[in-house]
Amino acid sequence: MSPFTSHMQAALAEARAAAARGEVPVGAVIVGPNGRIVARAGNRTRELNDPTAHAEILALRAACAAAGSERLPGHDLYVTLEPCPMCASAISQARIARLYYGAADPKSGGVAHGPRVFDHPQSHHVPQVYDGIGAAEAEALLKAFFAPRR
Repeated sequence: MSPFTSHMQAALAEARAAAARGEVPVGAVIVGPNGRIVARAGNRTRELNDPTAHAEILALRAACAAAGSERLPGHDLYVTLEPCPMCASAISQARIARLYYGAADPKSGGVAHGPRVFDHPQSHHVPQVYDGIGAAEAEALLKAFFAPRR
């Protein structure tokens, strides 16, 4: 068995790039069964005028296009913030094997907070979930982004 390699730093880089574009700093990367990043994205909701253009959704779209499939078994998703209900549902639909996320989101999260999408019987697939990976840096990015806006 190969040692665990976190790809959260790549997701954090995507979050920093999103912040530089004026987007909420959330970044995501999808890692294939071979351990290599197959897709990466940061939030682009404002840029694309698209409320679904969350980092996770954009990364899922790119990874599915690359795989030629709507499902990504054996793939891992790293995201800097707890996925919202929309993203958690898409993660389930894509059959992501493992979800690693950084900061918790008590206000808008859909995994450990709010509707807890994976706990519902309607959730066709439940990934393994690991939280708190890179949480301090993810939280710092979010706080720095929102501080001048409040």
